[in-house]
Amino acid sequence: MRYTLKQVIVVNRALRLPTGKLAAQVAHAAVASLLESPPENQISWLQVGMPKIVLEVADEAALLELHEAAQKAHLPACLIHDAGKTVVEAGTITCLGIGPAPVEEVDAVTGKLSLLP
Repeated sequence: MRYTLKQVIVVNRALRLPTGKLAAQVAHAAVASLLESPPENQISWLQVGMPKIVLEVADEAALLELHEAAQKAHLPACLIHDAGKTVVEAGTITCLGIGPAPVEEVDAVTGKLSLLP
C-alpha cells in the first residue's frame, strides 16, 4: 500500500542514547510534530495507520540544518530539546519530527538520510 502522508523522525546519533531514552525522545518528536500539522493531515494520517520512519544524522548541527530545510519547505517540524533529567544536559537537541505531510515533500528533505539501525 502506498501512503500519501508520512512522518519522519530524525535522531541525533552523536548522543548514543540508551534504547529506552531514544524511544522516549522519538515518541516526543512524533507527538510534537503531529501537533504542528494541519488538522486534515492529522486525521488522514491517523486513519491510514500513522506511517512513520526513523532516520539518523551524525550530530546536532545536521539536525539544525535539516530543521531549517523542513521549515523552508513549509513542512510541520519540531526539534526536541531534552529536559535534562536523566542522560543528557537540559536543552540538548535529541531529534527532529517532520510531518505528517505529503510523502514526496517529506522525501525531498529527508530522502537521502539513512535508516536508524
